[in-house]
Amino acid sequence: MRRRESLASIAGGAAFALTGRVLNADDNRAGPQPAKGGDTMSKQIDDLRWRPRWVSHLGCVKGCLEYLGVDISWAWLYGGTGHAFVINIHEVVCPSGPTAWHYASLLFDLPPNLGYRLTGVHGEKKNPDFAAKQEQAWDMLRESLDNGLPCYGWELEIPEWYVIHGYDDVGYFYSGPGCDEGKGPKPWQEIGTSDIGFFEMYSVQRVSPAPPEKMVKDAFAFALKHAENPGEWIFDKYRSGPAGFDLWAEALEQGTADRFGQGYNGAVWAECRAEAVWFLAEARNRLPGKADALFIEAISYYASVAAKLRKLSELYPFQFEGGGDEQLKDPQAGALVRRAGEAERRGLEALARIIEAL
Repeated sequence: MRRRESLASIAGGAAFALTGRVLNADDNRAGPQPAKGGDTMSKQIDDLRWRPRWVSHLGCVKGCLEYLGVDISWAWLYGGTGHAFVINIHEVVCPSGPTAWHYASLLFDLPPNLGYRLTGVHGEKKNPDFAAKQEQAWDMLRESLDNGLPCYGWELEIPEWYVIHGYDDVGYFYSGPGCDEGKGPKPWQEIGTSDIGFFEMYSVQRVSPAPPEKMVKDAFAFALKHAENPGEWIFDKYRSGPAGFDLWAEALEQGTADRFGQGYNGAVWAECRAEAVWFLAEARNRLPGKADALFIEAISYYASVAAKLRKLSELYPFQFEGGGDEQLKDPQAGALVRRAGEAERRGLEALARIIEAL
């Protein structure tokens, strides 16, 4: 199961670590260079790598932003993209939950508030234009890297997100789960050909960020809408918001929760809620006097969610070996998830009041 390989690579000691340095925008911008031993062209940006996180998408974004010289905290990134406040749970706690939803708003609407913009190409293997999309992505990524724009994409190796830091005449060089220091080349014609059957490739460009008040309000509005389970975002058999916590609790109570998925979902959503607490504290500091009491209230609720999910993650840590297709039944863990869901509901209500106050 390829998903298991991806999560195992994260769990191997790299998760939650922040490494690397902030680079100036002009570093490593020499343009394409001839490959050794021939006249073919290649490009390598040695200091562009992902930053290991359970949410591999944001680990890639953080690495790209550091390369561009965008000074942003982990909390501001998680909160401003909405990741800190969302949840997506499958009815049997499938490990696909954190990535199996339509996240177009997260990709295109919210990032400019934080100081970056994405340009991308995506393709599906089932569509007749798939080969043309692969070539379009290949051209876009090479042009972006030649112009000093960092890139990232889906499933360069296994079903996770990867920073793309170079190319040669064969394909892409990349960094991500299982290959922190870099790997490649990945033939460009192989992108999106797995059983999952799609690819997404993005280049990252620096832009002027929005004022903090706008960013906070937009992020909270996104989180509130996501929690309502909108059909255009949430797939069948998945639930978000408080309903997602209920679905998670039911699976644990009834013994239908996937043990492997439990470990992964626990780690991902615990990471997100921990960053929610830090984001709310940072937002309060950036917006002094505007909604201080409401921010403190929201912090208390999300701290409760974070503590319960951390405890759940400690009870059932992610494990690669020995998980098999094991199903998990633990009514006490289910009760813990229900209490987390109640705190989440009250936290979302606090976010709505903050929007009104700003």
